[in-house]
Amino acid sequence: MEPPAKLISADDHVIEHPQVWTVRLSRHRWGDRIPHVERHVDGSDYWLIDGRKVPLLGSGSAAALMPDRIEPRRWEEVPQAAYQPAERLKLMDAAGIERSVLYPSVAGVGGETFASIADPELEIDCVRAYNDWLIEEWAGAGGSRFVPQCIVPISSVAAAVDEIRRAVAAGHRGVVFPPAVDQLRDMPHINEPSWDLLWSTCEELQVPICFHAGSLPVLELAAFAQYPSQIKAALHDISGPACSIGFLSNLLMSHILERHPRLTVIYGESSLGWVNFVIETVEHNVRQFGAGKVKFQVPPRELLKSQCRFVSWYDDANLRAVCNQFGADCVLWAWNFPNATSEYRDAAKLTETRFRALGIKARSKVSWANAASLYRL
Repeated sequence: MEPPAKLISADDHVIEHPQVWTVRLSRHRWGDRIPHVERHVDGSDYWLIDGRKVPLLGSGSAAALMPDRIEPRRWEEVPQAAYQPAERLKLMDAAGIERSVLYPSVAGVGGETFASIADPELEIDCVRAYNDWLIEEWAGAGGSRFVPQCIVPISSVAAAVDEIRRAVAAGHRGVVFPPAVDQLRDMPHINEPSWDLLWSTCEELQVPICFHAGSLPVLELAAFAQYPSQIKAALHDISGPACSIGFLSNLLMSHILERHPRLTVIYGESSLGWVNFVIETVEHNVRQFGAGKVKFQVPPRELLKSQCRFVSWYDDANLRAVCNQFGADCVLWAWNFPNATSEYRDAAKLTETRFRALGIKARSKVSWANAASLYRL
């Protein structure tokens, strides 16, 4: 069987370079509160964002490009393909990747970093600087090959909606959103009707909203302190996707999708193994607690099939199982670059093997057609 003619990676990450915010925010107004890189006494680098220390790569990773997949400690150690579009395109060409949908790193894999900034005006400035940089340096440099997605301020629903409209008008094709906003700052739970304006705006503008795994590290079990760094990193990459279980379960029970039938929700870096567990557990508990007390106009399983999308990159048996259970429309493929779990050098070969169990139509949907449709490419 020939490999797919096209590959669109639905989940890759940019690593923000040290000038992203320093050249776009007013030094006169914000001073050292502007996100910038500083150096520890031990020689390692970190970001200082409004007085708060953030790891050099934020909640992202460049380990796929590093020897032994150990994260860089200083900025000068970060490989150029992590933060330079021209170098990224070379690796995409070598791997057969036609287009790449981009998520942040320092800004938070789910766009959560700036939620900790108490001053809503500084939060908005930081968010806008990232969104403008992604359009200027990535979408501009790569033409249509890089698919930009905006992050949003969450200090108010109005601020989030205003930035979505501004960013989509500038060329962004998706909205990266942290689904636990109430745990990031003093804001209503996403199930509250006050957020309906955000969902309606995404429907109107025809952009998916993306919940990326790992946007709330407090949900993950802390790794044993005496583990080597490689084991700690592996445990993080195992537990991150599993944290999406609660987000999907809540979404299916919340009636958000019923109220917004044209809204599509993507679970970034989700993997596939837990998806069937969630729907079976939701259905079981609806029955146990009395289906008559929980009125669904559309059954949760149908909501999942029609409006939820999941990202696969290493799944073997689960790929075929999810496509058979919920339909190939539900699955997106990812290179997951430059994360530690990316198989970026062998993407074409491994993809051909994994897609072997799928029919031609399903293979085309997963490898490129679903992403092309969602992002209107």
